[in-house]
Amino acid sequence: MLCRISKGARATAVVRCALLWVAASAVLCACTVAPGMRVERDASTGPGEAGSAAVRADKGSASSANGVPIHEIDAALLAQMRSGVANTAALDLFSTARPYTLGVGDVLQITVWDHPELAAAQGAQNPTQVRAADAPAGFVVDDSGCIQFPYAGSVRVAGLKTDEARDLLTRRLANVFRNPQVTVRVASFRSAQVYVDGEVHTPGVQPINDIPMTLYEAVSRAGGFTAAADQSRMVLVRDGRSYPVDLSQLFEQQKNPAKIVLRDGDLLRVVSRDENGVFVMGEINHPATAVPMKNGRLTLSDALSQAGSLNPTTADAAQMYVIRGALSGAPGVYHLDARSPVAMLLANQFELQPKDVVYVDSTRLARFSRVLSQLLPAINAGLTAAVVSK
Repeated sequence: MLCRISKGARATAVVRCALLWVAASAVLCACTVAPGMRVERDASTGPGEAGSAAVRADKGSASSANGVPIHEIDAALLAQMRSGVANTAALDLFSTARPYTLGVGDVLQITVWDHPELAAAQGAQNPTQVRAADAPAGFVVDDSGCIQFPYAGSVRVAGLKTDEARDLLTRRLANVFRNPQVTVRVASFRSAQVYVDGEVHTPGVQPINDIPMTLYEAVSRAGGFTAAADQSRMVLVRDGRSYPVDLSQLFEQQKNPAKIVLRDGDLLRVVSRDENGVFVMGEINHPATAVPMKNGRLTLSDALSQAGSLNPTTADAAQMYVIRGALSGAPGVYHLDARSPVAMLLANQFELQPKDVVYVDSTRLARFSRVLSQLLPAINAGLTAAVVSK
Protein backbone atom coordinates (compact mmCIF):
# COMPACT_ATOMS: atom_id res chain seq x y z
CA MET A 1 0.00 0.00 0.00
CA LEU A 2 2.79 2.40 0.88
CA CYS A 3 4.59 1.49 -2.31
CA ARG A 4 1.57 2.33 -4.43
CA ILE A 5 1.08 5.70 -2.71
CA SER A 6 4.73 6.51 -3.21
CA LYS A 7 4.49 5.71 -6.89
CA GLY A 8 1.38 7.92 -7.30
CA ALA A 9 3.03 10.78 -5.48
CA ARG A 10 6.08 10.45 -7.68
CA ALA A 11 3.91 10.49 -10.79
CA THR A 12 2.10 13.58 -9.59
CA ALA A 13 5.39 15.28 -8.88
CA VAL A 14 6.62 14.44 -12.38
CA VAL A 15 3.45 15.87 -13.92
CA ARG A 16 3.79 19.01 -11.86
CA CYS A 17 7.40 19.50 -12.86
CA ALA A 18 6.51 19.00 -16.51
CA LEU A 19 3.70 21.55 -16.32
CA LEU A 20 5.91 24.02 -14.49
CA TRP A 21 8.63 23.57 -17.11
CA VAL A 22 6.13 24.20 -19.92
CA ALA A 23 4.74 27.22 -18.10
CA ALA A 24 8.21 28.65 -17.49
CA SER A 25 9.10 28.18 -21.16
CA ALA A 26 5.88 29.89 -22.22
CA VAL A 27 6.47 32.77 -19.83
CA LEU A 28 10.03 33.27 -21.07
CA CYS A 29 8.85 33.24 -24.67
CA ALA A 30 6.08 35.66 -23.76
CA CYS A 31 8.67 38.28 -22.91
CA THR A 32 9.45 38.61 -26.62
CA VAL A 33 5.99 38.04 -28.14
CA ALA A 34 3.88 39.82 -25.56
CA PRO A 35 0.62 41.01 -27.15
CA GLY A 36 -0.11 44.69 -27.64
CA MET A 37 1.08 47.34 -30.06
CA ARG A 38 4.52 48.86 -29.67
CA VAL A 39 6.88 50.85 -31.85
CA GLU A 40 10.30 49.35 -32.43
CA ARG A 41 13.32 50.85 -34.13
CA ASP A 42 15.31 49.12 -36.83
CA ALA A 43 18.41 47.33 -35.60
CA SER A 44 20.53 49.71 -37.67
CA THR A 45 19.48 52.74 -35.67
CA GLY A 46 20.45 53.74 -32.18
CA PRO A 47 18.07 54.52 -29.35
CA GLY A 48 18.14 58.23 -30.07
CA GLU A 49 18.34 58.15 -33.86
CA ALA A 50 15.60 58.42 -36.42
CA GLY A 51 14.78 55.33 -38.39
CA SER A 52 11.93 53.49 -40.00
CA ALA A 53 9.11 52.26 -37.78
CA ALA A 54 7.55 48.86 -37.49
CA VAL A 55 4.32 48.54 -35.55
CA ARG A 56 4.08 45.08 -34.05
CA ALA A 57 0.46 44.05 -33.52
CA ASP A 58 -1.15 41.37 -31.36
CA LYS A 59 0.07 37.75 -31.58
CA GLY A 60 3.46 38.96 -32.75
CA SER A 61 2.42 39.62 -36.36
CA ALA A 62 4.50 42.47 -37.81
CA SER A 63 3.37 44.96 -40.43
CA SER A 64 6.34 46.90 -41.68
CA ALA A 65 6.09 50.64 -42.27
CA ASN A 66 9.21 51.03 -44.36
CA GLY A 67 10.22 54.51 -45.33
CA VAL A 68 8.35 56.24 -42.50
CA PRO A 69 10.83 58.46 -40.64
CA ILE A 70 10.84 58.93 -36.88
CA HIS A 71 11.73 62.50 -35.89
CA GLU A 72 13.01 63.26 -32.42
CA ILE A 73 11.09 66.06 -30.71
CA ASP A 74 13.75 68.47 -29.54
CA ALA A 75 14.48 72.18 -29.57
CA ALA A 76 15.86 72.04 -33.11
CA LEU A 77 12.70 70.41 -34.46
CA LEU A 78 10.47 72.96 -32.72
CA ALA A 79 12.54 75.82 -34.14
CA GLN A 80 12.25 74.30 -37.59
CA MET A 81 8.47 74.03 -37.28
CA ARG A 82 8.13 77.61 -36.09
CA SER A 83 10.24 78.85 -38.99
CA GLY A 84 8.07 76.98 -41.50
CA VAL A 85 6.21 78.79 -44.22
CA ALA A 86 3.16 80.47 -42.75
CA ASN A 87 -0.21 80.15 -44.40
CA THR A 88 -0.60 83.35 -46.46
CA ALA A 89 -3.81 82.39 -48.27
CA ALA A 90 -5.88 84.53 -45.88
CA LEU A 91 -3.81 87.58 -46.79
CA ASP A 92 -5.32 87.43 -50.28
CA LEU A 93 -8.67 88.28 -48.68
CA PHE A 94 -7.46 91.59 -47.27
CA SER A 95 -9.01 94.58 -49.03
CA THR A 96 -10.39 98.05 -48.41
CA ALA A 97 -14.11 98.42 -47.77
CA ARG A 98 -15.94 100.24 -50.54
CA PRO A 99 -19.16 102.29 -50.37
CA TYR A 100 -22.32 100.33 -50.99
CA THR A 101 -23.60 100.31 -54.56
CA LEU A 102 -27.19 99.60 -55.56
CA GLY A 103 -28.07 96.28 -57.12
CA VAL A 104 -30.92 94.17 -58.41
CA GLY A 105 -33.54 93.59 -55.73
CA ASP A 106 -32.79 96.63 -53.58
CA VAL A 107 -35.79 98.66 -52.49
CA LEU A 108 -35.43 102.47 -52.63
CA GLN A 109 -37.44 105.13 -50.87
CA ILE A 110 -37.40 108.27 -53.02
CA THR A 111 -38.83 111.56 -51.76
CA VAL A 112 -39.31 114.68 -53.91
CA TRP A 113 -39.97 117.51 -51.49
CA ASP A 114 -42.98 119.79 -52.02
CA HIS A 115 -44.47 117.16 -54.35
CA PRO A 116 -46.47 114.82 -52.10
CA GLU A 117 -48.35 113.44 -55.08
CA LEU A 118 -45.25 111.49 -56.07
CA ALA A 119 -45.25 109.62 -52.77
CA ALA A 120 -48.22 107.53 -53.93
CA ALA A 121 -46.00 105.87 -56.56
CA GLN A 122 -44.05 104.14 -53.77
CA GLY A 123 -47.12 102.30 -52.51
CA ALA A 124 -48.78 102.39 -49.15
CA GLN A 125 -46.75 101.72 -46.04
CA ASN A 126 -47.49 98.36 -44.38
CA PRO A 127 -47.32 98.81 -40.61
CA THR A 128 -48.06 95.11 -40.04
CA GLN A 129 -44.93 93.93 -41.86
CA VAL A 130 -43.32 91.34 -39.62
CA ARG A 131 -41.34 89.07 -41.95
CA ALA A 132 -37.88 90.07 -43.09
CA ALA A 133 -38.62 88.70 -46.57
CA ASP A 134 -41.49 91.17 -47.04
CA ALA A 135 -40.31 94.14 -49.07
CA PRO A 136 -41.21 97.56 -47.67
CA ALA A 137 -42.91 100.22 -49.73
CA GLY A 138 -40.62 101.74 -52.34
CA PHE A 139 -39.13 101.31 -55.78
CA VAL A 140 -37.60 97.89 -56.44
CA VAL A 141 -34.56 97.70 -58.71
CA ASP A 142 -35.63 95.28 -61.45
CA ASP A 143 -33.59 92.62 -63.23
CA SER A 144 -32.29 95.16 -65.72
CA GLY A 145 -30.98 97.35 -62.90
CA CYS A 146 -33.58 100.09 -63.42
CA ILE A 147 -36.41 101.71 -61.49
CA GLN A 148 -39.54 103.30 -62.90
CA PHE A 149 -40.11 106.78 -61.45
CA PRO A 150 -42.87 109.23 -62.41
CA TYR A 151 -41.76 111.96 -64.87
CA ALA A 152 -38.26 110.42 -64.98
CA GLY A 153 -39.10 107.18 -66.77
CA SER A 154 -36.73 104.23 -66.58
CA VAL A 155 -33.65 105.16 -64.58
CA ARG A 156 -30.72 102.78 -64.39
CA VAL A 157 -29.35 102.83 -60.83
CA ALA A 158 -27.59 99.46 -60.54
CA GLY A 159 -23.92 99.98 -59.75
CA LEU A 160 -24.48 103.52 -58.46
CA LYS A 161 -24.09 104.83 -54.94
CA THR A 162 -27.13 106.43 -53.34
CA ASP A 163 -25.82 109.97 -53.85
CA GLU A 164 -25.11 109.21 -57.52
CA ALA A 165 -28.65 107.86 -57.97
CA ARG A 166 -30.03 111.00 -56.28
CA ASP A 167 -28.08 113.30 -58.64
CA LEU A 168 -29.27 111.33 -61.68
CA LEU A 169 -32.92 111.58 -60.59
CA THR A 170 -32.52 115.29 -59.87
CA ARG A 171 -31.28 115.92 -63.41
CA ARG A 172 -34.14 113.91 -64.91
CA LEU A 173 -36.81 115.68 -62.83
CA ALA A 174 -35.33 119.11 -63.56
CA ASN A 175 -36.88 118.84 -67.01
CA VAL A 176 -40.31 118.88 -65.37
CA PHE A 177 -39.93 120.58 -61.99
CA ARG A 178 -38.04 123.70 -61.00
CA ASN A 179 -35.11 122.98 -58.69
CA PRO A 180 -36.38 119.63 -57.41
CA GLN A 181 -35.13 118.51 -54.01
CA VAL A 182 -34.69 114.74 -54.04
CA THR A 183 -33.78 112.31 -51.25
CA VAL A 184 -32.83 108.69 -51.93
CA ARG A 185 -32.32 106.03 -49.27
CA VAL A 186 -32.23 102.25 -49.32
CA ALA A 187 -35.27 100.83 -47.57
CA SER A 188 -34.18 97.20 -47.94
CA PHE A 189 -30.77 95.75 -48.86
CA ARG A 190 -31.54 92.67 -50.95
CA SER A 191 -29.05 92.59 -53.81
CA ALA A 192 -25.98 91.17 -52.04
CA GLN A 193 -25.61 88.66 -49.24
CA VAL A 194 -23.14 86.32 -47.58
CA TYR A 195 -23.66 82.98 -45.85
CA VAL A 196 -22.35 82.19 -42.36
CA ASP A 197 -22.47 78.53 -41.39
CA GLY A 198 -21.13 76.30 -38.65
CA GLU A 199 -20.39 77.13 -35.04
CA VAL A 200 -22.18 80.48 -34.71
CA HIS A 201 -25.31 81.10 -32.71
CA THR A 202 -27.55 82.12 -35.64
CA PRO A 203 -26.18 80.67 -38.89
CA GLY A 204 -27.80 81.73 -42.13
CA VAL A 205 -27.92 84.45 -44.75
CA GLN A 206 -26.60 87.90 -43.85
CA PRO A 207 -27.44 90.78 -46.25
CA ILE A 208 -24.69 93.21 -47.14
CA ASN A 209 -25.66 96.81 -46.37
CA ASP A 210 -23.94 100.17 -46.12
CA ILE A 211 -21.89 98.92 -43.15
CA PRO A 212 -18.77 97.14 -44.49
CA MET A 213 -19.18 93.38 -44.20
CA THR A 214 -15.87 92.46 -42.60
CA LEU A 215 -15.11 89.05 -41.12
CA TYR A 216 -15.87 90.25 -37.61
CA GLU A 217 -19.06 91.99 -38.78
CA ALA A 218 -20.34 88.79 -40.38
CA VAL A 219 -19.63 86.72 -37.27
CA SER A 220 -21.18 89.39 -35.05
CA ARG A 221 -24.39 89.49 -37.09
CA ALA A 222 -24.55 85.70 -36.87
CA GLY A 223 -24.59 85.91 -33.08
CA GLY A 224 -20.88 85.37 -32.44
CA PHE A 225 -18.87 82.19 -31.99
CA THR A 226 -20.23 79.29 -30.00
CA ALA A 227 -18.17 77.57 -27.31
CA ALA A 228 -17.35 74.75 -29.75
CA ALA A 229 -15.99 77.04 -32.50
CA ASP A 230 -12.46 76.48 -33.76
CA GLN A 231 -11.26 80.01 -34.55
CA SER A 232 -8.03 78.78 -36.12
CA ARG A 233 -9.55 76.71 -38.90
CA MET A 234 -12.33 78.76 -40.44
CA VAL A 235 -12.93 78.45 -44.18
CA LEU A 236 -14.01 81.20 -46.56
CA VAL A 237 -15.31 79.97 -49.92
CA ARG A 238 -15.16 82.55 -52.73
CA ASP A 239 -15.60 81.94 -56.45
CA GLY A 240 -15.12 78.20 -56.05
CA ARG A 241 -11.91 78.50 -54.02
CA SER A 242 -11.50 77.80 -50.31
CA TYR A 243 -9.34 80.09 -48.18
CA PRO A 244 -8.31 78.86 -44.71
CA VAL A 245 -8.54 81.59 -42.08
CA ASP A 246 -6.54 81.22 -38.85
CA LEU A 247 -7.34 84.05 -36.45
CA SER A 248 -4.63 83.01 -33.98
CA GLN A 249 -1.97 83.01 -36.68
CA LEU A 250 -3.10 86.39 -37.98
CA PHE A 251 -2.75 87.84 -34.49
CA GLU A 252 0.73 86.35 -34.20
CA GLN A 253 1.63 87.95 -37.53
CA GLN A 254 0.17 91.25 -36.27
CA LYS A 255 -2.42 91.24 -39.04
CA ASN A 256 -5.86 92.67 -38.35
CA PRO A 257 -8.60 90.16 -39.34
CA ALA A 258 -11.03 93.08 -39.60
CA LYS A 259 -9.40 93.90 -42.95
CA ILE A 260 -10.93 90.76 -44.46
CA VAL A 261 -13.92 92.16 -46.36
CA LEU A 262 -16.57 89.70 -47.52
CA ARG A 263 -18.17 89.97 -50.94
CA ASP A 264 -21.50 88.99 -52.43
CA GLY A 265 -21.87 85.21 -52.50
CA ASP A 266 -19.10 84.43 -50.00
CA LEU A 267 -19.57 81.48 -47.66
CA LEU A 268 -17.92 81.60 -44.24
CA ARG A 269 -17.85 78.31 -42.36
CA VAL A 270 -16.76 78.11 -38.74
CA VAL A 271 -15.57 74.57 -38.05
CA SER A 272 -16.28 72.79 -34.78
CA ARG A 273 -13.37 71.85 -32.53
CA ASP A 274 -14.73 68.31 -32.35
CA GLU A 275 -13.94 67.84 -36.05
CA ASN A 276 -10.24 68.57 -35.42
CA GLY A 277 -9.65 66.26 -32.50
CA VAL A 278 -6.53 64.22 -31.73
CA PHE A 279 -6.64 60.55 -30.71
CA VAL A 280 -4.76 59.78 -27.47
CA MET A 281 -4.28 56.06 -26.82
CA GLY A 282 -1.93 53.52 -25.33
CA GLU A 283 -0.87 53.56 -21.69
CA ILE A 284 -3.11 56.49 -20.77
CA ASN A 285 -5.37 56.74 -17.76
CA HIS A 286 -8.39 57.73 -19.89
CA PRO A 287 -7.83 57.19 -23.64
CA ALA A 288 -9.94 59.76 -25.45
CA THR A 289 -10.17 62.21 -28.31
CA ALA A 290 -8.59 65.50 -27.26
CA VAL A 291 -10.13 68.61 -28.81
CA PRO A 292 -8.31 71.89 -29.51
CA MET A 293 -8.53 74.83 -27.17
CA LYS A 294 -10.80 77.79 -27.96
CA ASN A 295 -8.02 79.47 -29.93
CA GLY A 296 -7.68 76.32 -32.03
CA ARG A 297 -4.30 75.33 -30.64
CA LEU A 298 -3.57 71.94 -29.09
CA THR A 299 -0.14 70.98 -27.79
CA LEU A 300 1.07 67.53 -26.84
CA SER A 301 0.88 68.39 -23.15
CA ASP A 302 -2.72 69.65 -23.60
CA ALA A 303 -3.73 66.36 -25.23
CA LEU A 304 -2.11 64.30 -22.46
CA SER A 305 -3.80 66.42 -19.82
CA GLN A 306 -7.25 65.92 -21.39
CA ALA A 307 -6.64 62.15 -21.43
CA GLY A 308 -5.72 62.00 -17.76
CA SER A 309 -1.92 61.86 -18.28
CA LEU A 310 0.23 58.71 -18.39
CA ASN A 311 -0.53 55.56 -16.46
CA PRO A 312 2.24 55.57 -13.82
CA THR A 313 2.33 51.78 -13.46
CA THR A 314 2.34 50.63 -17.09
CA ALA A 315 3.45 53.57 -19.29
CA ASP A 316 6.96 53.78 -20.71
CA ALA A 317 7.55 57.53 -20.73
CA ALA A 318 10.56 57.05 -22.98
CA GLN A 319 8.32 55.70 -25.75
CA MET A 320 5.88 58.50 -26.54
CA TYR A 321 4.97 58.92 -30.20
CA VAL A 322 2.92 61.24 -32.38
CA ILE A 323 1.77 59.61 -35.62
CA ARG A 324 0.86 62.15 -38.29
CA GLY A 325 -0.38 62.02 -41.86
CA ALA A 326 -1.54 58.40 -41.80
CA LEU A 327 -4.15 59.15 -44.48
CA SER A 328 -1.92 61.39 -46.58
CA GLY A 329 0.90 60.59 -48.93
CA ALA A 330 3.60 61.74 -46.50
CA PRO A 331 3.17 60.04 -43.11
CA GLY A 332 5.61 60.71 -40.28
CA VAL A 333 6.25 59.74 -36.69
CA TYR A 334 7.56 62.02 -33.92
CA HIS A 335 9.19 60.58 -30.80
CA LEU A 336 9.57 62.17 -27.36
CA ASP A 337 11.55 60.74 -24.46
CA ALA A 338 9.47 62.06 -21.56
CA ARG A 339 11.30 60.38 -18.70
CA SER A 340 12.62 63.75 -17.56
CA PRO A 341 10.18 66.44 -16.41
CA VAL A 342 12.13 68.87 -18.60
CA ALA A 343 10.69 67.03 -21.62
CA MET A 344 7.30 68.51 -20.77
CA LEU A 345 8.69 71.87 -21.88
CA LEU A 346 9.07 70.39 -25.34
CA ALA A 347 5.63 68.76 -25.15
CA ASN A 348 4.12 72.11 -24.23
CA GLN A 349 5.51 73.66 -27.44
CA PHE A 350 4.87 70.79 -29.85
CA GLU A 351 1.60 71.64 -31.60
CA LEU A 352 -0.60 68.82 -32.80
CA GLN A 353 -2.62 68.76 -36.00
CA PRO A 354 -6.14 67.41 -36.60
CA LYS A 355 -6.40 63.61 -36.65
CA ASP A 356 -2.95 63.10 -35.13
CA VAL A 357 -2.50 59.94 -33.04
CA VAL A 358 -0.66 60.22 -29.72
CA TYR A 359 0.50 56.77 -28.61
CA VAL A 360 2.30 55.89 -25.37
CA ASP A 361 3.99 52.48 -25.32
CA SER A 362 3.95 50.12 -22.34
CA THR A 363 6.92 48.86 -20.33
CA ARG A 364 8.27 45.35 -20.83
CA LEU A 365 7.30 44.49 -17.28
CA ALA A 366 3.70 45.54 -17.97
CA ARG A 367 3.57 43.33 -21.07
CA PHE A 368 5.11 40.43 -19.13
CA SER A 369 2.53 40.88 -16.35
CA ARG A 370 -0.34 40.78 -18.84
CA VAL A 371 0.94 37.57 -20.42
CA LEU A 372 1.44 36.02 -17.00
CA SER A 373 -2.10 36.92 -15.96
CA GLN A 374 -3.38 35.08 -19.04
CA LEU A 375 -1.22 31.98 -18.49
CA LEU A 376 -1.70 31.46 -14.75
CA PRO A 377 -5.37 30.35 -14.96
CA ALA A 378 -4.44 27.67 -17.52
CA ILE A 379 -1.47 26.49 -15.43
CA ASN A 380 -3.56 26.27 -12.27
CA ALA A 381 -6.28 24.38 -14.12
CA GLY A 382 -3.71 21.88 -15.44
CA LEU A 383 -2.20 21.29 -12.02
CA THR A 384 -5.61 20.81 -10.47
CA ALA A 385 -6.61 18.32 -13.14
CA ALA A 386 -3.37 16.35 -12.63
CA VAL A 387 -3.89 16.13 -8.88
CA VAL A 388 -7.50 15.05 -9.24
CA SER A 389 -6.65 12.37 -11.82
CA LYS A 390 -4.07 10.85 -9.47
